[in-house]
Amino acid sequence: MLHKANHILIVDDNLKNLEVTAKILKEEGYQISLATSGMEAFSLLDQILPDLILLDVMMPEINGFEVCRMIKKKETLRSIPIIFL
Repeated sequence: MLHKANHILIVDDNLKNLEVTAKILKEEGYQISLATSGMEAFSLLDQILPDLILLDVMMPEINGFEVCRMIKKKETLRSIPIIFL
């Protein structure tokens, strides 16, 4: 699992929201990973270990609350802070 300093995972099914949020955070020096669904985010978390997750609540298929529950059940991920968007 890859850990980069100041790394934020942004999860949102709205591409415009991803674009705007990523642009702002990149300008502040953060490294960004993006996911457009809860399952994509959970799969990414097998490869990366971000310092923070920005997670949309309302997404198709699996909502942000369920993604959060899945993350918090996994020992290697449960200490990552999550902010709901």
